[in-house]
Amino acid sequence: MLALYFPISTHLLTRKKHLRKFESMQEMKEEKHMHMQRSESMRLKEKKVKDLMVEKRRLVEVPYTASLAHTMHTLVANKVAAVPVAAPPGQWIGAGGSMIVESDKQTGAVRKHYIGMVTMLDIVAHIAGDDHLSCGDNVTEDLDQKLSDPVSSIIGHSFEGLSLWTLNPNTSLLDCMEVLSKGVHRAMVPVDGQELEENVSAGVELVESASSYLMLTQMDVLRFLNDRARELQSILSRSVQDLGANTEQIYAITDRTKLVHAIKCLKAAMLNAVPIVKASNVGEDDHKQHINGRCRKLIGTFSATDLRGCYLATLKSWLGISALAFTEEVASSPLYRESDMQNRGYRRELVTCYGESPLSEVIEKAVTKHVHRVWVVDQEGLLVGVVSLTDIIRVIRHYLLSDSDDL
Repeated sequence: MLALYFPISTHLLTRKKHLRKFESMQEMKEEKHMHMQRSESMRLKEKKVKDLMVEKRRLVEVPYTASLAHTMHTLVANKVAAVPVAAPPGQWIGAGGSMIVESDKQTGAVRKHYIGMVTMLDIVAHIAGDDHLSCGDNVTEDLDQKLSDPVSSIIGHSFEGLSLWTLNPNTSLLDCMEVLSKGVHRAMVPVDGQELEENVSAGVELVESASSYLMLTQMDVLRFLNDRARELQSILSRSVQDLGANTEQIYAITDRTKLVHAIKCLKAAMLNAVPIVKASNVGEDDHKQHINGRCRKLIGTFSATDLRGCYLATLKSWLGISALAFTEEVASSPLYRESDMQNRGYRRELVTCYGESPLSEVIEKAVTKHVHRVWVVDQEGLLVGVVSLTDIIRVIRHYLLSDSDDL
């Protein structure tokens, strides 16, 4: 039998050889990339709280005798949402039984005792009160009375004020994130508490003494992580849908809810903000209570921090208008116009994402637009979920603790 012989093209062999070499190089690159990511993540896990405090400004606080009006002005002037309350030593039991004191650096003598944290939500809850604050003729007198009360009288009205949290400068980033992933929004950090070096604790309430403190917030941690996005590429490329941002129950108010009732809704649900959704045409909504906003048209956000943008005299006249109208009116407040030009316009913008949006996009929006939650909507603008700073910190911490790229 005659056998036919067909020589293999040298060109074809060369192409296959180059292809195998290319595939091998690609595998090496991918392996190197994964190794670099793990190394970078390892370096990130080695960071400490003190690495986040480099550019922090001085602590903003109020004395226990300050009126709520004064406290509110302090929040407005310093563009913060919460302040610790200081009292003379030995006169008060701190929130949660804490003993966080400021002492003289040279002598060690105690100068003041921090007895709690007051947030804008605490003040909002006090304004709403339990006596069914109305929009009648007595609203001005009622507000004047409430806002003349001492700040010490409202400590503990919200979860934030029930306890004071501290973080040692040498606390690891992971331990810091554990505290902040449980709904704690901020913690005090001693600047030079050398006596605590042998008792490093991740947020445990204890006797703490330092000559001064700084405040670390969830947003500080998120900015730090956002600046190191390359080290978190694997988790940041995941979609918010994959990470469980779809929510069945979303507390919301309607566009017909009055400001005074919106304040009561924040207090009742102990939330710092709620979405504003389009009222139902069939008239089934109770505009005095929060409702489930899922699959409703999202048209706005009402936040306790919106009150920082209005003067007290203005607030008195606005209690009877809708919360949606209030958010639009307050955007033109001189207190907002005086803020950083770079941040102008962001307050009224609806900060949203889609279920398919990567986590990196959500973090970028939260940081650049300085919001503490990003609403998840579908293609028609219907509300389907929410991603909070607490959620983001918890997910990233879980990733950093994992030995693989998969959660």
